[in-house]
Amino acid sequence: MEGTAPIRLSVRDQVLDALRAAIVGGELAPGSVHSAPELCGRYGVSATPVREAMQLLAQEGAVEVLPNRGFRVAARTARDLAELAEVRALLEVPVVLALARTLPSSRWQGLRPLAEATVAAAAGGDRAAYAEADRAFHRALLELSGNVQLVAVADDLHRRAQWPLARPALSARQAALIADATEHSVLLEALIAGDVVTVEALAREHFSGSAWG
Repeated sequence: MEGTAPIRLSVRDQVLDALRAAIVGGELAPGSVHSAPELCGRYGVSATPVREAMQLLAQEGAVEVLPNRGFRVAARTARDLAELAEVRALLEVPVVLALARTLPSSRWQGLRPLAEATVAAAAGGDRAAYAEADRAFHRALLELSGNVQLVAVADDLHRRAQWPLARPALSARQAALIADATEHSVLLEALIAGDVVTVEALAREHFSGSAWG
């Protein structure tokens, strides 16, 4: 068998991806209300995949369901961001440190393209594209632990941390994305070098500052 057939997303999943990108990118602003018919017209699909996609976004904390009105894009606060960063650090930093102490440098080399992809996405200034590249890097890093449940929980927390603030701060600018992406490359070099002390400092610092404010 030559190659693998591309995965075809369902209409719901296509709408879900488009909605996530619109929210992360600020196209659907925090606090704004959107009806199912409006979104059907926007994406040229029927009501069912739109409603299913919005229900999934509600489970992720990205929107709130408004009976008989539609959906309101969640207005996240700076405290929400800080709490998510704290939880992510508690979950991810110990795993990264354990891996840093046990994995040979060759195992980290495979993450270079993903780290470079975050830098490229940040340079393009597209927050939605950067969100995907950012999560892909962190997901691949944690996958080295072999703990599938950990990866799933961490990825969900990471996605929740990417929803925009109600009042975007200066950190929403492209420079913040570039700084965040650069930290991936610096962290990866420390992991390859086996410098556990630097890895710990960099990993904790990465969560204390965020490009998603």
